Amino acid sequence: MSENSADQERGSERAVVEVVLVKAGRTKIRYPAELLADDGSRIAVRAAWAGDGVRDFGFVRFEPGDVFTEYYWRDRWYSVKEVRAAGGALKGWYCDITRPALRTGAELVVEDLDLDLWRSADGSDVRRLDEDEFAESGLARRDPGAARAAVTALDELEALARAEGGLESLLA
Repeated sequence: MSENSADQERGSERAVVEVVLVKAGRTKIRYPAELLADDGSRIAVRAAWAGDGVRDFGFVRFEPGDVFTEYYWRDRWYSVKEVRAAGGALKGWYCDITRPALRTGAELVVEDLDLDLWRSADGSDVRRLDEDEFAESGLARRDPGAARAAVTALDELEALARAEGGLESLLA
């Protein structure tokens, strides 16, 4: 979010959007989020953990009270979510490989393409996730162009996650 947009919205009530995550043609989850900024290309929202209870991945736990500042692009095949504990400590970044986001009014729709990336707060743990689900999804057969774009996006995010300040540079 740019400082100007923050200054413009300071003192006024922020808009709420409904984030709709679609997977394999079905709505996987929908949740309200505070709209922080929309510059026409990148959309930033903030939301509390929307899952039921605790989700323990082994390398990170998402739990009630966690706050996600989420960044979506209309022209990129991914979203990046900064994850903070209820007390404000940075847990890391969870990145979803998606089709470009579509915002219509108060609804932000994102199609999840199964591939994910995690980067811990200290950068020591960068891992690609769900490549088996992606292979089993059949996207490469149904839509080879989208499958190529998804793999390219995952490669790009991994390179940024391993570079000092890389992911953070996307969010500044």
